[in-house]
Amino acid sequence: MSVPTDRSYTAEHEWVLVDGSVATVGITEFAAEALGDVVFVQLPDVGAQLTAGEACGEIESTKSVSDLFAPVTGSVIEVNSAIDAGPETVNSDPYGAGWLFRVEIATAGELLDAAAYAALTSGE
Repeated sequence: MSVPTDRSYTAEHEWVLVDGSVATVGITEFAAEALGDVVFVQLPDVGAQLTAGEACGEIESTKSVSDLFAPVTGSVIEVNSAIDAGPETVNSDPYGAGWLFRVEIATAGELLDAAAYAALTSGE
């Protein structure tokens, strides 16, 4: 399982790639593998105000439905509309084309670096 070092992570298995004041958010490879085949993703609306740690959407797979949690507090400025037509991209490219949404950051939540996230998932 890969854990890219250029981004931060949450204990709920989201990743955050910060560029200035904008955070791109997705789910980790660990989460994608645990979910199985993703068949539907409910993303927050553009303009939605998110609070770090609170549910902001859902991912449905052939195994279960899981909440998406906001890793940062801020306003959604973009969603990956390609996910509607191809939710399986979350499985095939979770750190690239499978990104979910972008947020203008007001404040960051409690984020882990790659080493801490790798340690967290090694026991699961």
